[in-house]
Amino acid sequence: KKTRTLRPTTSRSGRGCCATTGNNVDPLALTHWHRLSALNVSHVSFFFMFQISLVSSVRVTQRRRPQQNKMSQQAVDGVPRRGKVLTLDNMNPNVKRVEYAVRGPIVQRAVQIEKELREGIKKPFTEVIKANIGDAHAMGQKPITFLRQVLALCSYPELLEDDKFPSDAKKRARRILEACGGHSIGAYSASQGIECIRQDVAAFIERRDGGIPSNPDNIFLSTGASDAIVTMLKLLVCGEGRDRTGVMISIPQYPLYSAALADLGAVQINYYLDEDKCWGLDVTELKRALNEARQHCDPRVLCIINPGNPTGQVQSRKCIEDVIRFAKEEHLFLMADEVYQENVYAENCKFHSFKKVLFEMGPEFSSTVEMASFHSTSKCYMGECGFRGGYMELINLDPEVKAQLIKLVSVRLCPPIPGQALLDLVVNPPQPNEPSYTTFTKERTAVLATLAEKAQLTEQIFNTVPGITCNPVQGAMYTFPRITLPQKAIDEAKKEGQVPDMFYCMRLLEEEGICLVPGSGFGQREGTLHFRMTILPPTEKLKMVLQKICDFQLRFTQEFS
Repeated sequence: KKTRTLRPTTSRSGRGCCATTGNNVDPLALTHWHRLSALNVSHVSFFFMFQISLVSSVRVTQRRRPQQNKMSQQAVDGVPRRGKVLTLDNMNPNVKRVEYAVRGPIVQRAVQIEKELREGIKKPFTEVIKANIGDAHAMGQKPITFLRQVLALCSYPELLEDDKFPSDAKKRARRILEACGGHSIGAYSASQGIECIRQDVAAFIERRDGGIPSNPDNIFLSTGASDAIVTMLKLLVCGEGRDRTGVMISIPQYPLYSAALADLGAVQINYYLDEDKCWGLDVTELKRALNEARQHCDPRVLCIINPGNPTGQVQSRKCIEDVIRFAKEEHLFLMADEVYQENVYAENCKFHSFKKVLFEMGPEFSSTVEMASFHSTSKCYMGECGFRGGYMELINLDPEVKAQLIKLVSVRLCPPIPGQALLDLVVNPPQPNEPSYTTFTKERTAVLATLAEKAQLTEQIFNTVPGITCNPVQGAMYTFPRITLPQKAIDEAKKEGQVPDMFYCMRLLEEEGICLVPGSGFGQREGTLHFRMTILPPTEKLKMVLQKICDFQLRFTQEFS
């Protein structure tokens, strides 16, 4: 390498001395030269101090930002090139703390493998099966006919004159289009959502909850449930130090919550579900987590996912009542994530909405407990993830805070109109006297029945293999089996700088082409290992996936025994 020579010279601007390499001014040297020129010292002292100062600065800069330092030394047409304005060192530190395992390193590797397969690179398998995410249509589920008919009519209104479409689909499409600006789903809507759709959502909630009133003004349509969840957390998180907002989330948890809390600078408070009791929730565990957290933050929020993701449990009514009492006693804001409310498979389980239970507990609770509940078009029987439709309903929210919420959602203008239209069809499906009712009911029933069959199948097959323990999949779309690995495998994972379940899942991907998510991405009790897998693949493919995982488990265990 050429040796950089520092020598005094007059800059082009005539403003004193600088250091150069060839004809190029070194901005780092220039900075230190001017800084020391202001000191009244001898020439010998000056150059000694200049050398020490510059060398120290170069070392620190190279250690922290080698690439940026390299760029700063480059020049274009004799003019020094400055480093990047936005670097890893000066970006928002909260973003660097965000992790989202569902689309993490294993999924990224799966995408690379798919590319390698297309390029003709030989693998022990012919396709990658992405069982990592609850994307029903990507797994082969067919869209519900009525939903797509109405969306097609809304997207291309000339089809309203086509006799192929049933009259009730046309009626719904016309109603939605009449509520849109310019009678087009390409227009913006009110930020809170199209009014008639919010009215339909409120009517749906009333039917679901046995007549308990729902006010459309308390309904906010959203870009999927995730958007509404993050929006509420933005309202709730504040403070610094020990006054920072603490948010209680279940472990295992859906990584949206941990990612959002990291991004917002909130304190994550973990409470653990009981794996030995089918991932049940015990208020004693909530109290433990709360009391420990109060030593370092201000707990204000309790998040519940029911039915559970990634654990597939369905909370009993008694459990929900206990949670509501706990929230009231401890003055906590409740967030009820209920996007899987129609995905209940176990015969002894039933979905109970938090709002219904809250109001049936009487005014002592229904008039005081603050709550937001969430639903989505992405799950249940619809599986329409890409349309990004959802809503939240607010209970007992401070009117002044509600005004701030309206302001906040106004910044993002409005949720996608096709997603709002789809949500309207979900909450207001075909009725028995309408032409689409029979087909709609048949398709909906078939989807849910197939999911129930696959939930039972998954539990049965996994529990036949030593080293895999699978709780009943009572609801939702996932299983979260516990795996037992040999110590030798755990040691090998550490050598490679990976947590053991990541090591396991990566090996499974490379050898079998099956993409799962390590349990460590969702959180788990220390000393336990898991993975999450969706039950969405078609039944025959799911059987094949389950058998391959079982065979891999036996082979992996033998290799590291």
